[in-house]
Amino acid sequence: MKPEFSPLFWPVIFKRDHLLVLDETLLPAKTSYIRVTDYRQACRVIKEMKTRAVGQVILVFYTFLLVAHQKKGAKNMMPFLRKVAEGLVATRPTLAFRYLTDMVLGWAWQTPEAFEKDIEKFLALLRQKRIGQAQAASRLLKDKDTVLTHCNVSGLMPLIASFARGAGKRIDFLVTETRPYLQGARLSAWELTRQGFKVTVIADNTVAQVMHEGKVNKVIVGADHLAQNGDIANKIGTYQIALLARQFKIPFYVLCPPASQVSSGKDIPIEIRPQEELLVFKGERLAPKEAVGYYPAFDITPAQLITKHIHLEVSR
Repeated sequence: MKPEFSPLFWPVIFKRDHLLVLDETLLPAKTSYIRVTDYRQACRVIKEMKTRAVGQVILVFYTFLLVAHQKKGAKNMMPFLRKVAEGLVATRPTLAFRYLTDMVLGWAWQTPEAFEKDIEKFLALLRQKRIGQAQAASRLLKDKDTVLTHCNVSGLMPLIASFARGAGKRIDFLVTETRPYLQGARLSAWELTRQGFKVTVIADNTVAQVMHEGKVNKVIVGADHLAQNGDIANKIGTYQIALLARQFKIPFYVLCPPASQVSSGKDIPIEIRPQEELLVFKGERLAPKEAVGYYPAFDITPAQLITKHIHLEVSR
């Protein structure tokens, strides 16, 4: 059975003179794409979390490809490419964008045609390896498993479940709301139900209770950053789920990007998002005006709490 891909699996479309980026902030109510014509717009899309996780990684590479097309014929693109790289790196401090931009800049000494081809080849490899990552995760699941997931892994969870279903395994899901952006309730639940999987949305603070009730067999989450020692940074709330999984002896699996150059989780900077993202919803303030908010967007889960890293093996 041929697997079905969620729109979130590859949320950027390259149109040579512009990019179309799926606006994840409007899902599930509306499927809409943002037109991006230069690197500054791409940086804004990333910073405002219009696309996230692997979508941001894909957008980084497509942004360089767009710039290469726009600057074709220029005698020396390198100064501008470095400017683009610095703009992208500054958008989200916790994500290992420097690793990605250094990779692309390492290809830029070639002819423009070879430079573009290297970017295109890497994106094709990334797509292939993401599919392989989903296949590897599906082999860890058993028939009638209920998987708890947190946040959203850009189209991988329905692909994992699709491969499991193709192998005759029925998989159900418990999905955390994932506050304050509700990526679990809006994105994960949407893409899983649209492919026919049973999904139960739970509040973030329900995890201990559902584990106590025996309703969870596996936990699968993503990772935005992998350190050399196996520590990960992922959406805030992941660390406490890992601690609970250890307490209840539930396997805790992580879908990982390639490791960055940092040695451990303590070296990964934690992005502090604007407090308004916590205190305001759709233009209406939820808390008293005297209250302040604190919103670290990520936390660090130490390697010893992770049952298995499911790696995305993409070489430079």
